[in-house]
Amino acid sequence: MPDAWLRLTLAPGVGNTSLIRLLTAFGSPEAVLASGRGALAAHLSAAQCEALLAEPDAALLESAHAWLAQPGNSLLTLADADYPQALLEIADPPAVLYCKGRRELLGRPCLGVVGSRNATPQGLRDAEAFAHALSDAGLTIVSGLALGIDTAAHRGGLAGAGSSIAVVGTGLDRIYPARNKALAHQLAETGLIVSEFPLGTPPLANHFPRRNRLISGMSRGVLVVEAAPGSGSLITARVATEQGREVFAIPGSIHSPLARGCHALIKQGAKLVESAADVLDELAWQQRLAPPERAESPADPVLDAFDGAPTTLDTLAQRTGLTLDALSAKLLTLELEGLVASLPGGRYQRIH
Repeated sequence: MPDAWLRLTLAPGVGNTSLIRLLTAFGSPEAVLASGRGALAAHLSAAQCEALLAEPDAALLESAHAWLAQPGNSLLTLADADYPQALLEIADPPAVLYCKGRRELLGRPCLGVVGSRNATPQGLRDAEAFAHALSDAGLTIVSGLALGIDTAAHRGGLAGAGSSIAVVGTGLDRIYPARNKALAHQLAETGLIVSEFPLGTPPLANHFPRRNRLISGMSRGVLVVEAAPGSGSLITARVATEQGREVFAIPGSIHSPLARGCHALIKQGAKLVESAADVLDELAWQQRLAPPERAESPADPVLDAFDGAPTTLDTLAQRTGLTLDALSAKLLTLELEGLVASLPGGRYQRIH
């Protein structure tokens, strides 16, 4: 059991930056805890020294051990061989990560997908379709479990071969927001949820920028789907740039407030993307974990509804019996896969 690591992370007032400083100076958590006040005082404030030298909170330790004993739960530390290399490259890597689910996903190539909590229906469809296509190309989708774009991105990632990782700003014994309880359970079953915050940590505002640095830090790049000026997604994009990661943005209408953040990123040098292929090309990505779904099921009612001529959405809806929302989502997926092209005037053309 990682008692020394837990004692370090549970010491009140000793944050991650201080922990990294101590581990650098002393070499291990056991060495830190064995040090006297004089040695610790060279690296910590008086209050932090008191917190480390005090007896650990027995109830907190017991709670952490009980949580770690549950299937699928684990504590990843800087000393572990499977600590992700991508996080070692950032300025402030987490000393520990609480993990729930498929921990091995941390070792796979990842892509962050973020955006507005108050997303438009089109933004939600874009986020899910892009995440699904990128997941099927072999990238694990990383996001923050927030409402809106994050939720859609996780769903798309889980539907693909690469799965999805949620980085949260609370303890893993809490689900925030509560409306994503079902999604969190799915991530725990077939994906992964991680947090650097101890169990019981509530959703405090200053935790989410710290969470954002991990979303970008573990990813090869970050895709921003929709973002208003001042959005937290723009903070993630800025941190991604500072970490040397690629930044991608989907453009939108000049009349939409949720497009302005993406347009600002593009002006600052982010890659404008219109399809998942644009992201993969920029990353020079070739791997594919699974064939496209149509390779397994050649018959597709939407593709079969085309007669060779440009066709309107209403006509396709009549031929397929799908609702306009379901049909639009399906057409976007087919467009991302290069099977359908959208034409002026709201028409579509099958190209394969």
